[in-house]
Amino acid sequence: MQIKDKIAAAVTAAVEAAMADGTLKATSELPTVLLQIPPKKEFGDFATNFAMQSAKIFHTAPSKIAEEIKARIDNDLFERIEIAGAGFMNFYLRDDVIYHELKKIYDAGKNFGHLPNKNNVTIQVEYVSANPTGLLHVGHGRGAAAGSAIVNIMRAAGYNVESEYYINDAGNQMDKLALSVNARYLQLNGQDIPFPEDGYRGEDIIDTTKRIIARHGKKFLNLPEDERLKVLGELAYADKMFELQKDLDDFRVHFDVWFSEKTLHPDKINAAIDTLREKGVIYEQDGALWLASSKYGDDKDRVVIRENGEPTYLAADIAYHKNKFERGFGELINLWGADHHGYVARVKAAMTMLGYDASKLKIIFLQMVSLFRSGEAVKMSKRAGTAIPLRELMEEVGTDAARYFFLMRSTESQLDFDLDLAKSQSADNPVYYVQYAHARICSIFRQTKEAGLEIDGEPKFSLMTSAAEINLINKIFEYPDEIAKAATEYAPQRIARYVYDLASTFSAFYRDCRILGIEKDLAVARLALIKVTQHTIAHALGLLGVSAPERM
Repeated sequence: MQIKDKIAAAVTAAVEAAMADGTLKATSELPTVLLQIPPKKEFGDFATNFAMQSAKIFHTAPSKIAEEIKARIDNDLFERIEIAGAGFMNFYLRDDVIYHELKKIYDAGKNFGHLPNKNNVTIQVEYVSANPTGLLHVGHGRGAAAGSAIVNIMRAAGYNVESEYYINDAGNQMDKLALSVNARYLQLNGQDIPFPEDGYRGEDIIDTTKRIIARHGKKFLNLPEDERLKVLGELAYADKMFELQKDLDDFRVHFDVWFSEKTLHPDKINAAIDTLREKGVIYEQDGALWLASSKYGDDKDRVVIRENGEPTYLAADIAYHKNKFERGFGELINLWGADHHGYVARVKAAMTMLGYDASKLKIIFLQMVSLFRSGEAVKMSKRAGTAIPLRELMEEVGTDAARYFFLMRSTESQLDFDLDLAKSQSADNPVYYVQYAHARICSIFRQTKEAGLEIDGEPKFSLMTSAAEINLINKIFEYPDEIAKAATEYAPQRIARYVYDLASTFSAFYRDCRILGIEKDLAVARLALIKVTQHTIAHALGLLGVSAPERM
Protein backbone atom coordinates (compact mmCIF):
# COMPACT_ATOMS: atom_id res chain seq x y z
CA MET A 1 0.00 0.00 0.00
CA GLN A 2 1.36 3.43 -1.00
CA ILE A 3 1.66 6.29 1.49
CA LYS A 4 -1.25 8.06 -0.18
CA ASP A 5 -3.44 5.00 0.27
CA LYS A 6 -2.45 4.72 3.94
CA ILE A 7 -3.35 8.38 4.59
CA ALA A 8 -6.66 8.04 2.74
CA ALA A 9 -7.43 4.91 4.76
CA ALA A 10 -6.63 6.77 8.01
CA VAL A 11 -8.94 9.65 7.05
CA THR A 12 -11.71 7.23 6.02
CA ALA A 13 -11.42 5.31 9.31
CA ALA A 14 -11.64 8.59 11.25
CA VAL A 15 -14.75 9.64 9.33
CA GLU A 16 -16.38 6.27 9.98
CA ALA A 17 -15.56 6.60 13.70
CA ALA A 18 -17.14 10.06 13.84
CA MET A 19 -20.25 8.73 12.10
CA ALA A 20 -20.41 5.71 14.41
CA ASP A 21 -20.50 7.86 17.56
CA GLY A 22 -23.03 10.24 16.01
CA THR A 23 -20.77 13.29 15.80
CA LEU A 24 -21.09 13.42 12.02
CA LYS A 25 -24.32 12.41 10.28
CA ALA A 26 -24.30 11.90 6.52
CA THR A 27 -27.43 12.51 4.46
CA SER A 28 -26.09 10.90 1.28
CA GLU A 29 -23.10 9.01 -0.09
CA LEU A 30 -19.75 10.52 0.86
CA PRO A 31 -17.10 11.56 -1.69
CA THR A 32 -13.87 9.62 -2.04
CA VAL A 33 -10.97 10.89 0.04
CA LEU A 34 -8.62 12.49 -2.48
CA LEU A 35 -5.10 13.55 -1.61
CA GLN A 36 -2.76 15.89 -3.39
CA ILE A 37 0.80 17.04 -2.86
CA PRO A 38 0.80 20.74 -1.91
CA PRO A 39 2.75 23.16 -4.13
CA LYS A 40 5.00 24.11 -1.22
CA LYS A 41 6.55 21.90 1.43
CA GLU A 42 5.42 24.33 4.16
CA PHE A 43 1.84 23.16 3.51
CA GLY A 44 2.71 19.56 4.33
CA ASP A 45 3.56 16.41 2.40
CA PHE A 46 -0.07 15.69 1.49
CA ALA A 47 -3.35 17.56 1.74
CA THR A 48 -7.06 16.86 1.29
CA ASN A 49 -10.16 19.02 0.84
CA PHE A 50 -12.47 16.20 1.92
CA ALA A 51 -13.97 18.33 4.70
CA MET A 52 -15.08 20.94 2.17
CA GLN A 53 -16.38 18.33 -0.26
CA SER A 54 -18.50 16.68 2.41
CA ALA A 55 -19.81 19.81 4.16
CA LYS A 56 -23.22 19.71 2.44
CA ILE A 57 -23.57 16.00 3.12
CA PHE A 58 -22.82 16.40 6.84
CA HIS A 59 -24.56 19.82 7.07
CA THR A 60 -21.53 20.91 9.09
CA ALA A 61 -18.86 23.56 8.61
CA PRO A 62 -15.76 22.19 6.85
CA SER A 63 -13.46 23.36 9.64
CA LYS A 64 -15.57 21.43 12.18
CA ILE A 65 -15.50 18.30 10.03
CA ALA A 66 -11.74 18.60 9.69
CA GLU A 67 -11.34 18.96 13.46
CA GLU A 68 -13.45 15.86 14.10
CA ILE A 69 -11.42 13.85 11.59
CA LYS A 70 -8.14 15.06 13.01
CA ALA A 71 -9.18 14.16 16.56
CA ARG A 72 -9.89 10.57 15.52
CA ILE A 73 -6.80 9.85 13.44
CA ASP A 74 -4.65 7.48 15.43
CA ASN A 75 -1.76 6.88 13.10
CA ASP A 76 2.00 6.90 13.53
CA LEU A 77 2.57 8.19 10.01
CA PHE A 78 2.34 11.84 10.95
CA GLU A 79 4.52 14.34 12.70
CA ARG A 80 1.47 16.60 12.79
CA ILE A 81 -1.80 17.45 11.03
CA GLU A 82 -2.79 21.06 10.47
CA ILE A 83 -6.13 22.53 9.42
CA ALA A 84 -5.82 25.50 7.09
CA GLY A 85 -8.14 27.92 5.36
CA ALA A 86 -11.76 26.85 5.07
CA GLY A 87 -11.01 23.26 6.00
CA PHE A 88 -7.95 21.94 4.19
CA MET A 89 -6.18 19.19 6.09
CA ASN A 90 -2.40 19.29 5.69
CA PHE A 91 -0.48 16.14 6.66
CA TYR A 92 3.17 16.31 7.70
CA LEU A 93 4.81 12.90 7.59
CA ARG A 94 7.33 11.78 10.17
CA ASP A 95 10.85 11.77 8.76
CA ASP A 96 11.32 8.06 9.44
CA VAL A 97 8.18 7.32 7.40
CA ILE A 98 9.61 9.15 4.38
CA TYR A 99 12.92 7.32 4.62
CA HIS A 100 11.23 3.97 5.20
CA GLU A 101 9.14 4.43 2.05
CA LEU A 102 12.22 5.49 0.10
CA LYS A 103 14.02 2.35 1.23
CA LYS A 104 11.14 0.20 -0.05
CA ILE A 105 11.37 1.93 -3.42
CA TYR A 106 15.15 1.53 -3.47
CA ASP A 107 14.85 -2.18 -2.64
CA ALA A 108 12.29 -2.62 -5.43
CA GLY A 109 14.90 -1.51 -7.96
CA LYS A 110 13.71 -1.59 -11.55
CA ASN A 111 10.38 -3.08 -10.46
CA PHE A 112 9.33 0.26 -9.00
CA GLY A 113 6.48 1.49 -11.18
CA HIS A 114 4.81 -1.90 -11.59
CA LEU A 115 1.60 -1.81 -9.56
CA PRO A 116 -0.10 -4.91 -8.13
CA ASN A 117 -2.06 -7.07 -10.57
CA LYS A 118 -5.75 -6.34 -10.35
CA ASN A 119 -6.78 -9.88 -11.37
CA ASN A 120 -9.41 -8.35 -13.60
CA VAL A 121 -10.82 -9.31 -16.96
CA THR A 122 -8.77 -8.70 -20.07
CA ILE A 123 -9.06 -5.31 -21.73
CA GLN A 124 -8.57 -5.04 -25.47
CA VAL A 125 -6.98 -1.95 -26.99
CA GLU A 126 -7.36 -1.63 -30.77
CA TYR A 127 -5.48 1.15 -32.52
CA VAL A 128 -3.90 2.37 -35.76
CA SER A 129 -5.83 -0.13 -37.99
CA ALA A 130 -4.92 1.83 -41.12
CA ASN A 131 -5.83 0.47 -44.54
CA PRO A 132 -2.93 -1.58 -46.01
CA THR A 133 -3.00 0.48 -49.18
CA GLY A 134 -0.45 3.18 -48.43
CA LEU A 135 2.19 4.36 -46.00
CA LEU A 136 1.39 5.29 -42.42
CA HIS A 137 1.27 9.07 -42.08
CA VAL A 138 1.88 11.34 -39.08
CA GLY A 139 -1.77 11.11 -38.03
CA HIS A 140 -1.39 7.34 -37.77
CA GLY A 141 1.82 8.01 -35.86
CA ARG A 142 -0.02 9.89 -33.14
CA GLY A 143 -2.46 7.00 -32.80
CA ALA A 144 0.38 4.48 -32.75
CA ALA A 145 2.26 6.37 -30.03
CA ALA A 146 -0.86 6.92 -27.93
CA GLY A 147 -2.19 3.38 -28.28
CA SER A 148 1.08 1.67 -27.46
CA ALA A 149 1.71 4.00 -24.50
CA ILE A 150 -1.79 3.38 -23.14
CA VAL A 151 -1.18 -0.37 -23.37
CA ASN A 152 2.20 -0.01 -21.58
CA ILE A 153 0.75 2.19 -18.85
CA MET A 154 -2.29 -0.01 -18.24
CA ARG A 155 -0.07 -3.07 -17.94
CA ALA A 156 2.18 -1.24 -15.47
CA ALA A 157 -0.95 -0.30 -13.51
CA GLY A 158 -1.83 -3.98 -13.12
CA TYR A 159 -4.42 -4.46 -15.87
CA ASN A 160 -4.54 -7.42 -18.23
CA VAL A 161 -4.34 -5.87 -21.70
CA GLU A 162 -4.29 -7.29 -25.22
CA SER A 163 -3.44 -5.04 -28.16
CA GLU A 164 -4.91 -5.56 -31.62
CA TYR A 165 -4.56 -4.22 -35.15
CA TYR A 166 -7.65 -4.55 -37.37
CA ILE A 167 -6.46 -5.07 -40.94
CA ASN A 168 -8.91 -3.53 -43.39
CA ASP A 169 -8.05 -6.08 -46.08
CA ALA A 170 -11.50 -6.54 -47.63
CA GLY A 171 -13.70 -4.38 -49.81
CA ASN A 172 -13.30 -1.71 -52.42
CA GLN A 173 -9.95 -0.36 -51.20
CA MET A 174 -8.27 -3.70 -51.91
CA ASP A 175 -9.73 -3.75 -55.45
CA LYS A 176 -8.37 -0.23 -55.99
CA LEU A 177 -4.95 -1.33 -54.74
CA ALA A 178 -4.86 -4.18 -57.25
CA LEU A 179 -6.00 -1.92 -60.12
CA SER A 180 -3.43 0.74 -59.18
CA VAL A 181 -0.49 -1.66 -58.97
CA ASN A 182 -1.61 -3.39 -62.17
CA ALA A 183 -1.55 -0.07 -64.03
CA ARG A 184 1.89 0.83 -62.67
CA TYR A 185 3.16 -2.67 -63.47
CA LEU A 186 2.12 -2.35 -67.09
CA GLN A 187 3.43 1.23 -67.35
CA LEU A 188 6.81 0.36 -65.82
CA ASN A 189 7.06 -2.51 -68.28
CA GLY A 190 6.68 -0.15 -71.23
CA GLN A 191 2.93 -0.23 -71.90
CA ASP A 192 1.16 3.06 -72.48
CA ILE A 193 -2.08 2.62 -70.54
CA PRO A 194 -4.18 5.11 -68.57
CA PHE A 195 -4.08 5.09 -64.80
CA PRO A 196 -7.42 4.33 -63.07
CA GLU A 197 -9.26 7.58 -62.36
CA ASP A 198 -9.87 6.71 -58.70
CA GLY A 199 -6.66 4.73 -58.21
CA TYR A 200 -4.01 5.27 -55.57
CA ARG A 201 -1.53 7.72 -57.08
CA GLY A 202 1.04 7.92 -54.28
CA GLU A 203 4.74 7.45 -54.87
CA ASP A 204 4.57 4.44 -52.56
CA ILE A 205 2.45 2.56 -55.12
CA ILE A 206 5.25 2.98 -57.65
CA ASP A 207 7.76 1.79 -55.04
CA THR A 208 5.63 -1.28 -54.33
CA THR A 209 5.37 -2.05 -58.03
CA LYS A 210 9.12 -1.68 -58.53
CA ARG A 211 9.75 -4.16 -55.72
CA ILE A 212 7.34 -6.63 -57.35
CA ILE A 213 9.17 -6.24 -60.68
CA ALA A 214 12.53 -6.68 -58.97
CA ARG A 215 11.36 -10.00 -57.54
CA HIS A 216 9.22 -11.34 -60.38
CA GLY A 217 10.19 -9.45 -63.52
CA LYS A 218 7.76 -9.44 -66.46
CA LYS A 219 6.28 -12.89 -65.94
CA PHE A 220 2.77 -11.54 -65.18
CA LEU A 221 2.47 -9.58 -68.43
CA ASN A 222 0.97 -12.44 -70.42
CA LEU A 223 -1.56 -13.47 -67.79
CA PRO A 224 -5.26 -12.80 -68.44
CA GLU A 225 -6.17 -9.50 -66.83
CA ASP A 226 -8.33 -11.01 -64.09
CA GLU A 227 -5.53 -13.41 -63.11
CA ARG A 228 -2.93 -10.65 -63.23
CA LEU A 229 -5.11 -8.42 -61.03
CA LYS A 230 -5.49 -11.24 -58.50
CA VAL A 231 -1.77 -12.02 -58.38
CA LEU A 232 -0.63 -8.40 -58.28
CA GLY A 233 -3.27 -7.57 -55.67
CA GLU A 234 -1.99 -10.31 -53.39
CA LEU A 235 1.65 -9.32 -53.90
CA ALA A 236 0.86 -5.65 -53.34
CA TYR A 237 -1.05 -6.47 -50.16
CA ALA A 238 1.87 -8.52 -48.83
CA ASP A 239 4.30 -5.71 -49.69
CA LYS A 240 2.12 -3.07 -48.04
CA MET A 241 1.74 -5.14 -44.89
CA PHE A 242 5.51 -5.69 -44.73
CA GLU A 243 6.18 -1.95 -45.06
CA LEU A 244 3.46 -1.09 -42.56
CA GLN A 245 4.76 -3.57 -39.98
CA LYS A 246 8.32 -2.35 -40.52
CA ASP A 247 7.29 1.26 -39.86
CA LEU A 248 5.47 0.22 -36.70
CA ASP A 249 8.40 -1.88 -35.55
CA ASP A 250 10.76 1.07 -36.10
CA PHE A 251 8.30 3.20 -34.13
CA ARG A 252 8.42 0.65 -31.26
CA VAL A 253 4.82 -0.44 -31.72
CA HIS A 254 3.97 -4.13 -31.43
CA PHE A 255 0.60 -5.89 -31.45
CA ASP A 256 -0.49 -9.09 -29.75
CA VAL A 257 -3.07 -9.81 -32.46
CA TRP A 258 -3.40 -8.88 -36.14
CA PHE A 259 -7.07 -9.39 -37.03
CA SER A 260 -7.95 -9.72 -40.71
CA GLU A 261 -11.24 -8.23 -41.87
CA LYS A 262 -11.37 -10.93 -44.56
CA THR A 263 -12.10 -13.52 -41.88
CA LEU A 264 -15.44 -11.79 -41.27
CA HIS A 265 -16.60 -12.18 -44.88
CA PRO A 266 -19.17 -13.48 -45.51
CA ASP A 267 -20.11 -15.89 -42.72
CA LYS A 268 -19.57 -13.74 -39.60
CA ILE A 269 -21.17 -10.69 -41.22
CA ASN A 270 -24.17 -12.73 -42.34
CA ALA A 271 -24.49 -14.26 -38.86
CA ALA A 272 -24.49 -10.81 -37.23
CA ILE A 273 -27.11 -9.50 -39.68
CA ASP A 274 -29.26 -12.60 -39.16
CA THR A 275 -29.13 -12.12 -35.38
CA LEU A 276 -30.18 -8.48 -35.76
CA ARG A 277 -32.94 -9.52 -38.14
CA GLU A 278 -34.23 -12.02 -35.57
CA LYS A 279 -34.31 -9.24 -33.00
CA GLY A 280 -36.50 -7.17 -35.32
CA VAL A 281 -34.07 -4.28 -35.81
CA ILE A 282 -33.30 -4.92 -39.51
CA TYR A 283 -35.73 -3.88 -42.22
CA GLU A 284 -35.69 -3.81 -46.02
CA GLN A 285 -36.17 -0.64 -48.02
CA ASP A 286 -35.32 0.20 -51.65
CA GLY A 287 -33.69 -3.19 -52.04
CA ALA A 288 -31.21 -2.61 -49.18
CA LEU A 289 -31.16 -3.81 -45.57
CA TRP A 290 -31.27 -1.09 -42.94
CA LEU A 291 -30.37 -1.05 -39.25
CA ALA A 292 -32.98 0.73 -37.11
CA SER A 293 -30.24 2.50 -35.17
CA SER A 294 -32.24 5.73 -34.73
CA LYS A 295 -34.24 3.93 -32.02
CA TYR A 296 -31.02 3.43 -30.05
CA GLY A 297 -29.43 6.88 -30.04
CA ASP A 298 -28.24 7.28 -33.63
CA ASP A 299 -29.41 10.30 -35.62
CA LYS A 300 -30.78 8.11 -38.43
CA ASP A 301 -31.05 4.51 -39.60
CA ARG A 302 -28.10 3.02 -41.48
CA VAL A 303 -27.68 0.72 -44.46
CA VAL A 304 -25.86 -2.52 -43.60
CA ILE A 305 -26.39 -4.49 -46.84
CA ARG A 306 -26.46 -2.54 -50.11
CA GLU A 307 -28.87 -3.14 -52.99
CA ASN A 308 -26.23 -5.23 -54.73
CA GLY A 309 -25.95 -7.52 -51.71
CA GLU A 310 -22.55 -6.17 -50.62
CA PRO A 311 -22.09 -5.34 -46.91
CA THR A 312 -21.25 -1.80 -45.86
CA TYR A 313 -18.30 -0.91 -43.64
CA LEU A 314 -20.78 -0.70 -40.77
CA ALA A 315 -21.86 -4.31 -41.31
CA ALA A 316 -18.24 -5.46 -41.06
CA ASP A 317 -17.69 -3.31 -37.97
CA ILE A 318 -20.78 -4.77 -36.31
CA ALA A 319 -19.51 -8.30 -36.98
CA TYR A 320 -16.04 -7.31 -35.76
CA HIS A 321 -17.23 -5.85 -32.47
CA LYS A 322 -19.58 -8.77 -31.97
CA ASN A 323 -16.53 -10.99 -32.38
CA LYS A 324 -14.66 -8.94 -29.79
CA PHE A 325 -17.39 -9.40 -27.21
CA GLU A 326 -17.58 -13.12 -28.05
CA ARG A 327 -13.87 -13.40 -27.25
CA GLY A 328 -14.72 -12.39 -23.69
CA PHE A 329 -13.02 -9.04 -23.27
CA GLY A 330 -14.28 -7.15 -20.25
CA GLU A 331 -13.64 -3.78 -21.86
CA LEU A 332 -12.98 -2.62 -25.42
CA ILE A 333 -10.93 0.51 -26.10
CA ASN A 334 -10.73 1.84 -29.65
CA LEU A 335 -8.55 4.74 -30.78
CA TRP A 336 -10.26 6.49 -33.69
CA GLY A 337 -9.61 9.61 -35.72
CA ALA A 338 -11.63 12.68 -34.83
CA ASP A 339 -13.58 12.33 -38.08
CA HIS A 340 -15.23 9.18 -36.69
CA HIS A 341 -17.25 10.97 -34.01
CA GLY A 342 -20.52 10.23 -35.78
CA TYR A 343 -19.68 6.55 -35.99
CA VAL A 344 -19.86 5.89 -32.26
CA ALA A 345 -23.64 6.00 -31.89
CA ARG A 346 -24.30 3.50 -34.69
CA VAL A 347 -21.74 0.94 -33.48
CA LYS A 348 -22.91 1.22 -29.87
CA ALA A 349 -26.52 0.98 -31.02
CA ALA A 350 -25.76 -2.27 -32.83
CA MET A 351 -23.99 -3.70 -29.77
CA THR A 352 -26.99 -2.86 -27.59
CA MET A 353 -29.28 -4.50 -30.15
CA LEU A 354 -27.12 -7.65 -30.02
CA GLY A 355 -27.51 -7.76 -26.23
CA TYR A 356 -24.04 -6.54 -25.23
CA ASP A 357 -23.23 -3.81 -22.71
CA ALA A 358 -22.28 -0.95 -25.03
CA SER A 359 -20.80 1.01 -22.10
CA LYS A 360 -17.90 -1.45 -22.18
CA LEU A 361 -16.92 -0.01 -25.57
CA LYS A 362 -14.84 3.13 -25.01
CA ILE A 363 -13.66 5.37 -27.82
CA ILE A 364 -10.60 7.61 -27.58
CA PHE A 365 -10.51 10.25 -30.30
CA LEU A 366 -7.31 11.47 -31.88
CA GLN A 367 -7.25 15.08 -32.96
CA MET A 368 -5.26 16.37 -35.91
CA VAL A 369 -1.48 16.82 -35.98
CA SER A 370 -0.01 19.91 -37.64
CA LEU A 371 3.71 19.99 -38.40
CA PHE A 372 5.64 23.25 -38.30
CA ARG A 373 9.11 24.10 -39.55
CA SER A 374 10.58 27.59 -39.05
CA GLY A 375 7.14 28.72 -37.91
CA GLU A 376 5.48 27.63 -41.15
CA ALA A 377 2.97 24.80 -41.51
CA VAL A 378 4.31 21.73 -43.34
CA LYS A 379 1.60 19.79 -45.13
CA MET A 380 3.23 17.73 -47.83
CA SER A 381 6.00 15.19 -48.13
CA LYS A 382 9.11 16.61 -49.80
CA ARG A 383 9.52 13.40 -51.77
CA ALA A 384 6.00 12.40 -52.76
CA GLY A 385 4.01 15.63 -52.53
CA THR A 386 1.42 13.89 -50.37
CA ALA A 387 0.60 13.60 -46.66
CA ILE A 388 3.84 13.26 -44.71
CA PRO A 389 4.67 9.60 -44.01
CA LEU A 390 5.52 8.57 -40.47
CA ARG A 391 8.85 7.21 -41.67
CA GLU A 392 9.87 10.66 -42.93
CA LEU A 393 9.11 12.14 -39.52
CA MET A 394 11.18 9.42 -37.82
CA GLU A 395 14.05 10.10 -40.22
CA GLU A 396 13.95 13.84 -39.55
CA VAL A 397 13.49 14.06 -35.76
CA GLY A 398 14.11 10.48 -34.56
CA THR A 399 11.75 7.97 -33.01
CA ASP A 400 12.25 9.21 -29.45
CA ALA A 401 11.34 12.81 -30.21
CA ALA A 402 8.43 11.82 -32.46
CA ARG A 403 6.89 9.60 -29.79
CA TYR A 404 7.44 12.05 -26.92
CA PHE A 405 6.04 15.02 -28.84
CA PHE A 406 2.97 12.98 -29.88
CA LEU A 407 2.40 12.09 -26.22
CA MET A 408 2.96 15.49 -24.59
CA ARG A 409 -0.63 16.60 -25.21
CA SER A 410 -3.98 14.94 -24.62
CA THR A 411 -5.23 13.01 -27.63
CA GLU A 412 -8.32 15.21 -27.44
CA SER A 413 -6.24 18.32 -28.19
CA GLN A 414 -4.98 19.32 -31.61
CA LEU A 415 -1.20 18.98 -31.69
CA ASP A 416 1.16 21.55 -33.20
CA PHE A 417 4.40 19.62 -33.73
CA ASP A 418 7.47 21.89 -33.87
CA LEU A 419 10.02 20.03 -36.00
CA ASP A 420 12.83 22.46 -35.18
CA LEU A 421 12.28 22.09 -31.44
CA ALA A 422 12.06 18.29 -31.71
CA LYS A 423 15.50 18.21 -33.38
CA SER A 424 17.20 20.69 -31.07
CA GLN A 425 19.70 19.52 -28.48
CA SER A 426 18.83 21.99 -25.78
CA ALA A 427 16.91 22.25 -22.53
CA ASP A 428 14.02 23.75 -24.51
CA ASN A 429 13.42 20.36 -26.11
CA PRO A 430 11.51 18.37 -23.46
CA VAL A 431 12.55 14.90 -24.58
CA TYR A 432 16.19 15.95 -24.83
CA TYR A 433 15.92 17.53 -21.37
CA VAL A 434 14.55 14.33 -19.80
CA GLN A 435 16.99 12.03 -21.59
CA TYR A 436 19.87 14.29 -20.63
CA ALA A 437 18.88 13.98 -16.96
CA HIS A 438 19.09 10.20 -17.26
CA ALA A 439 22.43 10.38 -19.07
CA ARG A 440 23.76 12.78 -16.45
CA ILE A 441 22.90 10.30 -13.68
CA CYS A 442 24.74 7.57 -15.60
CA SER A 443 27.71 9.92 -15.89
CA ILE A 444 27.64 10.55 -12.14
CA PHE A 445 27.86 6.81 -11.48
CA ARG A 446 30.81 6.50 -13.85
CA GLN A 447 32.58 9.36 -12.06
CA THR A 448 31.89 8.06 -8.54
CA LYS A 449 33.03 4.56 -9.54
CA GLU A 450 36.32 5.98 -10.84
CA ALA A 451 36.66 7.84 -7.50
CA GLY A 452 36.10 4.60 -5.59
CA LEU A 453 32.68 5.60 -4.25
CA GLU A 454 29.91 3.04 -4.64
CA ILE A 455 26.78 2.06 -2.75
CA ASP A 456 27.95 -0.43 -0.13
CA GLY A 457 25.45 -1.78 2.35
CA GLU A 458 22.21 -0.12 3.39
CA PRO A 459 22.12 3.63 2.58
CA LYS A 460 21.48 5.97 5.50
CA PHE A 461 18.60 7.87 3.92
CA SER A 462 17.89 9.79 7.13
CA LEU A 463 21.01 11.88 6.49
CA MET A 464 19.22 13.63 3.63
CA THR A 465 17.32 16.56 5.08
CA SER A 466 17.77 19.46 2.63
CA ALA A 467 14.86 20.86 0.62
CA ALA A 468 16.34 19.65 -2.67
CA GLU A 469 16.68 16.10 -1.34
CA ILE A 470 13.18 15.96 0.17
CA ASN A 471 11.65 17.49 -2.94
CA LEU A 472 13.21 14.79 -5.10
CA ILE A 473 12.07 12.05 -2.73
CA ASN A 474 8.52 13.38 -2.70
CA LYS A 475 8.48 13.67 -6.49
CA ILE A 476 9.45 10.00 -6.75
CA PHE A 477 6.64 9.12 -4.31
CA GLU A 478 4.17 10.57 -6.82
CA TYR A 479 5.02 8.10 -9.57
CA PRO A 480 2.74 5.15 -8.71
CA ASP A 481 -0.23 7.49 -8.38
CA GLU A 482 0.57 9.06 -11.76
CA ILE A 483 0.63 5.62 -13.37
CA ALA A 484 -2.71 4.70 -11.81
CA LYS A 485 -4.33 7.96 -12.97
CA ALA A 486 -2.81 7.75 -16.45
CA ALA A 487 -4.22 4.23 -16.79
CA THR A 488 -7.76 5.05 -15.68
CA GLU A 489 -7.85 8.26 -17.73
CA TYR A 490 -6.10 6.76 -20.79
CA ALA A 491 -3.78 9.73 -20.50
CA PRO A 492 -0.13 9.07 -21.44
CA GLN A 493 0.46 12.83 -21.34
CA ARG A 494 0.41 12.53 -17.54
CA ILE A 495 3.54 10.35 -17.68
CA ALA A 496 5.23 12.68 -20.17
CA ARG A 497 4.53 15.63 -17.88
CA TYR A 498 5.56 13.72 -14.75
CA VAL A 499 8.92 12.55 -16.09
CA TYR A 500 9.71 16.09 -17.28
CA ASP A 501 8.93 17.43 -13.79
CA LEU A 502 11.04 14.66 -12.25
CA ALA A 503 13.97 15.62 -14.49
CA SER A 504 13.52 19.24 -13.44
CA THR A 505 13.43 18.29 -9.75
CA PHE A 506 16.56 16.21 -10.23
CA SER A 507 18.30 19.16 -11.91
CA ALA A 508 17.65 21.26 -8.80
CA PHE A 509 19.05 18.44 -6.66
CA TYR A 510 22.12 18.18 -8.91
CA ARG A 511 22.69 21.93 -8.58
CA ASP A 512 22.42 22.00 -4.79
CA CYS A 513 23.69 18.61 -3.62
CA ARG A 514 27.26 17.48 -4.19
CA ILE A 515 28.18 13.80 -4.07
CA LEU A 516 31.96 13.72 -4.36
CA GLY A 517 34.05 15.47 -1.74
CA ILE A 518 31.54 15.13 1.11
CA GLU A 519 31.07 12.77 4.06
CA LYS A 520 30.83 9.21 2.71
CA ASP A 521 27.55 8.11 4.31
CA LEU A 522 25.73 11.16 2.96
CA ALA A 523 27.34 10.67 -0.45
CA VAL A 524 26.17 7.04 -0.53
CA ALA A 525 22.64 8.06 0.50
CA ARG A 526 22.54 10.60 -2.32
CA LEU A 527 23.86 8.00 -4.75
CA ALA A 528 21.05 5.66 -3.72
CA LEU A 529 18.53 8.45 -4.23
CA ILE A 530 19.71 9.19 -7.74
CA LYS A 531 19.73 5.44 -8.47
CA VAL A 532 16.01 5.46 -7.69
CA THR A 533 15.64 8.58 -9.83
CA GLN A 534 17.44 6.87 -12.69
CA HIS A 535 15.16 3.82 -12.50
CA THR A 536 12.07 6.03 -12.37
CA ILE A 537 13.06 8.14 -15.37
CA ALA A 538 13.93 5.03 -17.39
CA HIS A 539 10.67 3.32 -16.40
CA ALA A 540 8.55 6.34 -17.30
CA LEU A 541 10.32 6.79 -20.64
CA GLY A 542 9.83 3.08 -21.28
CA LEU A 543 6.07 3.45 -20.80
CA LEU A 544 6.16 6.18 -23.44
CA GLY A 545 8.24 4.02 -25.78
CA VAL A 546 11.19 6.43 -25.51
CA SER A 547 14.77 5.30 -24.91
CA ALA A 548 16.81 6.24 -21.83
CA PRO A 549 20.36 6.80 -23.14
CA GLU A 550 23.38 6.43 -20.88
CA ARG A 551 25.46 8.95 -22.83
CA MET A 552 24.53 12.08 -24.79
